[in-house]
Amino acid sequence: MAELPAFFRWHGGNLVLLCHIQPGASANEFAGQHGDRLKIRIRSVATDGKANACLIAFIAKEFGLSKQAVELTAGAQSRQKTLKISAPVNIPSALNIVITAQ
Repeated sequence: MAELPAFFRWHGGNLVLLCHIQPGASANEFAGQHGDRLKIRIRSVATDGKANACLIAFIAKEFGLSKQAVELTAGAQSRQKTLKISAPVNIPSALNIVITAQ
């Protein structure tokens, strides 16, 4: 099995993503690694929790889950965020991660 990137961790049946967020981008997209975190560009501005809501909606869509399955567990007021994704079935192909076993 290939080694997983540092930003991608399993915690039981849940996936924990360590992210670096760039708000105010031209598109919602995965943008590679930023140190040991996954860089994600978000269209929404970082005001009144709008970027956090946009991030959760983007991740839920990419993983094919409901927004309730994505939880912001750390970094609500920071660009460095931790997300918990409950029981993901599909990993977005844009992440270029192949999972053969948990």
